[in-house]
Amino acid sequence: MKYMILTYASQRDYDQMTGKDSSPGAYGPEDFAALHAFMTEFNKSLEESGELVETRGLTAPVHTRRLGPGTNVVTDGPYAEAEEVLAGYWIVECESFDRATEIAARLGDCPAPPGVAARGYADVRPLAESIEEFDL
Repeated sequence: MKYMILTYASQRDYDQMTGKDSSPGAYGPEDFAALHAFMTEFNKSLEESGELVETRGLTAPVHTRRLGPGTNVVTDGPYAEAEEVLAGYWIVECESFDRATEIAARLGDCPAPPGVAARGYADVRPLAESIEEFDL
């Protein structure tokens, strides 16, 4: 079974990681280096176990483009109503929802400034392979 693990961030998080926001509790260069090292090892372990299908980080919310009903209304991000947005994802293939949850729980060990770590969470969702898997 395949599962998607989703992580979230805010525009402020992206600004801090890139040095555009240096307010107290912001990511410093050493924090960003630790985050990068953790993610590299996390992804490597999933590759080695054969459970990683794909992973990607998304660029900052400021680069988002939202299309409204009918696709003729385009709004560039970020959006004032969105406190947090999708920051990245992993697609894993493993034996159970519990195993996918164990994998996602390891993201809680990712180093981050305390304020950022306190806001962090991940969602785990099964991927539907057919319409029969939707609860219609």
